[in-house]
Order: sequence, then structure tokens, then C-alpha cells
Amino acid sequence: MFTGIVTGLGRVTAHQPIGDGQRITVACGDWPLDDIAIGDSIMHSGCCLTIVEKGTGVLRSDVTAHTLSVVTGLGVGALVNLEKSLTLADKLGGHLVTGHVDATGLVTKWQNLAESWLLEVEVPAHLGKFIAQKGSVTVNGVSLTVNAVDDVATGTRFQINVIPHTFQVTNFSELKQGGRVNVEIDTIARYVERMTARA
Repeated sequence: MFTGIVTGLGRVTAHQPIGDGQRITVACGDWPLDDIAIGDSIMHSGCCLTIVEKGTGVLRSDVTAHTLSVVTGLGVGALVNLEKSLTLADKLGGHLVTGHVDATGLVTKWQNLAESWLLEVEVPAHLGKFIAQKGSVTVNGVSLTVNAVDDVATGTRFQINVIPHTFQVTNFSELKQGGRVNVEIDTIARYVERMTARA
């Protein structure tokens, strides 16, 4: 489990074919790796990956072809948000995040508002029921609060206000309108929908 509070940034520097997927190498800069062991789970821009190799300043993970087909932002050159898995002694600064991407979303608006940035993302319609105003959603592994939500003909669009700190410490600095992001719905909303559907 994770909290959606990004603690580091890395850059994907290489892909090596392995099985039906790729072993990806992420250069982590000055992000501390001393407490990371082989087998640990690290969130990469919203996608939970298992560390299979560790070198000086780099981490490597195996990513299946299926995972690569349903997530975005893991290509060579991509800047990725990094977060270590949660321990029972950690602060829950964001919300409970699994690192299982539900869909990629289309960035339909990315606007500088001087004091902050307006981010609007469109996701497939079947995820719309899980997204609510003032609720939580994860975008590229970042825990965010939904300001507005609207069901449209092509899916569901939600808007988020991105503060300067979040912009500076995440890969949101490289977002572009028309690009795609990894989206994970709130775990609590998922269970509520399941329970009410069976009531």
C-alpha cells in the first residue's frame, strides 16, 4: 500500500527485453535507496513494481507486456514519480493507494492559473461512479482531491487544483494537454460500490 505522497523522482533510462515484457531501469538521482531491498514494492507514477535489481542510484523492475499495455509513462526518457511502500509507522498524508492502475486518462485541460494549475482528466465512463467532488483520486501516483466532476458523452471528466509544491516535486512539470496519465480510483469507493450492488 501507498499514500500517494511522492517522495522522489526518477528517469527511465533503459528497457531490456525479458520474457514477454521489459526490465526497466530507473535512475533515481539523490533519492535515498539504502532502505530499499530486492523484492520491495515501489510505486512508479501510480504503478506498483517489484524491485528485482539495485545498483548505485538505480532501480530495476520487470514489467509484463500486459502492464505496459494498460499504463503510461514508463517509456525510456520518462520522468516517474516514486514512492516507497507504506509501513504501519508512517503518516497517511494522502489516502490509501494500491498502485494498481484502473485506466489511463486523457489530459483535456492543463492550465496555469498563476497561483496554481488546473488539471482536467477524462477517464472511461465506467469509472465515473467512483469519482466524486471532494473525494480522492490518484493521478500518476499522486493523491489528489477532486474539485469538480462531470459526465460527458465520451466518459467522465474531473478537475483538480494542483498547488505549486505538487507541481515542483512531481512529474506534473512535464504534463501536456492531450497527454495521458495513470489513474487509480479510491479504494473505499470501490468497496462501497461492490457492497451496494449486492444489497
